[in-house]
Amino acid sequence: MTAPDIGGQSGGGFLKKLFKGVIFAAILGGGGFGAGLYFAGERLSPSQEVLKLIEKETESQQADAEDQGPKRVPKDIPETPAFQTNYHEFPEALTTNLRDGRRFLQIGIGVSTQYDQTVIDNIVAHEMALRSDMLAVLSGFSENDIQGVEGREALAATLRDSINKRLEALEGFGGVESVFFPTFMLQ
Repeated sequence: MTAPDIGGQSGGGFLKKLFKGVIFAAILGGGGFGAGLYFAGERLSPSQEVLKLIEKETESQQADAEDQGPKRVPKDIPETPAFQTNYHEFPEALTTNLRDGRRFLQIGIGVSTQYDQTVIDNIVAHEMALRSDMLAVLSGFSENDIQGVEGREALAATLRDSINKRLEALEGFGGVESVFFPTFMLQ
């Protein structure tokens, strides 16, 4: 017995068409599913999408900049360590007569170092000797010697050398790098 003829076709033809239709639908559905996965990719949060857009824009700007001529080259900066500066101000001002004159100088003195606290401790420990040395230096300057910026810088350098000389004799190391005048009064 043969299969009934549905719609004028034999049973084998109908099943073949049905089978082909199912296969075609599966391929079409699978292709659509695959294409959806491909185009959807990973799901990104809104903030990740913004970062991705910024990154693309930056790359685009860099590419444009490269196309417009020579690019800038950063200058090499030597890595020099930054040191902390320690300050110490002598608690009392020094007052002395100036050489070859009737006027006197009253001066506040501060020092700085980029060495550790040991230098400041040495200054405090030997303050009396340092004050005596500084008075001797000050009395060796005349009124004309201390006039102007250059005169004050020369006085500061001489005081620095005197302080370091005394500290080297007493402690084996000076370490004072600068001398400052918080007060400077000539009368």
